[in-house]
Amino acid sequence: MEFETVAEGLQFPEGPIAMDDGSVVLVEIRRQTLTRVGTSGRADVIAHLGGGPNGAAIGPDVKVYVCNNGGFKWVELPGGYLSPHGTPDDWKGGSIQRVDLVTGSFETLYDACDGVPLRGPNDIVFDQQGGFWFTDLGKTMGDYRYHGAVYYAKADGSKIVRAKFPMNTPNGIGLSPDGNTVYVAESLTSRVWAFDIESPGVLKSPQGLLPGRLVTTLTDYQLIDSLAVQSDGRVDVATLFRGGISIVDPRDGNIEYVDVPDDLFVTNICFGGKDMCDAHITCSGRGKLVKARWPYPGLRLNYNA
Repeated sequence: MEFETVAEGLQFPEGPIAMDDGSVVLVEIRRQTLTRVGTSGRADVIAHLGGGPNGAAIGPDVKVYVCNNGGFKWVELPGGYLSPHGTPDDWKGGSIQRVDLVTGSFETLYDACDGVPLRGPNDIVFDQQGGFWFTDLGKTMGDYRYHGAVYYAKADGSKIVRAKFPMNTPNGIGLSPDGNTVYVAESLTSRVWAFDIESPGVLKSPQGLLPGRLVTTLTDYQLIDSLAVQSDGRVDVATLFRGGISIVDPRDGNIEYVDVPDDLFVTNICFGGKDMCDAHITCSGRGKLVKARWPYPGLRLNYNA
C-alpha cells in the first residue's frame, strides 16, 4: 500500500474528519487548535481551543464537536518522536466544545455529568438520532489515576449520561453499520470491546462477568488509540508502538494488519472520497497527516459538511 504525505509540521494531530470538499479537519493537541488541512496540504487554524483538543466529529447542526482532554505535558522521545507525557500543572478538567466551522467561534457544551467533572474526553461518534457517544480516557495525576468512562450526550446541551463506568483508559469509539453496537478501544489493556445499545444513551446489561463483549486483545506491547468502522462492519484500530492499523473482525476476532511507515504513534484513521476508500491517517509522533487508498470502504458517518 502506498502512503502519500498530505501535511507535515503539525503538532500532534488527531481526530481527523474527511470533509465533503476533500479537506481534512483535525485537531492539533499540542498547538491546542482545530485545524483544516486543504487538498494542497496547507494547514489553516479554525479555532484556538486551549487545553487539549482530541477527538472531533461533525454534528447535525454542521458544527464540529470536540473532545477536549484539558491538556498534556510533552516530551521528545528518541528517534524524534513527540509524545504526551503527564498532566500540566494548570489542568482544570476536560470538556466537550462546539465549534462553528465558518467563524471559528466556540462554546463549552459539557464539562461535567451529574456534578462529576469530565477528566479527559478523548473520542466521539454521532448516532442517527443526533446524539453522540464519547469516551473519557480518565487522567493520570502523578501517583493516581482517574477512571475512564463512556458517555452519551445530546447535541443541544440538554442531557449527558454516564453509560459505562469504570473503564481502563477508553480511547477510540465507533458505531456498527446498523447503529446497534458501540465499539470502544481501551489503550492500556489493548482490548476492543463491543457494547449492545438498548436505546440512545442506554447500554444493555452484559451477560456473565465480563463488562461487555470482548472483541479482541492485541498481543505484544501495542497500545491502541482511536478507531473507525468499515462498511463491512470490521473495526480499524490505530496501534501505538507498532505503528499501523489493525483491522479487527468483531464476528471472530480475526485481525488483518496494515503497516504505516515512519511513525510508531499512529493514532487515527478516517474515511472519505466518493467510494469511501480514501483513508486519512494521523501519524502524530511525526506531526504528519498521510493518505492511502484503502482496500475496503469505510462506513459513511451520519453527519458531514
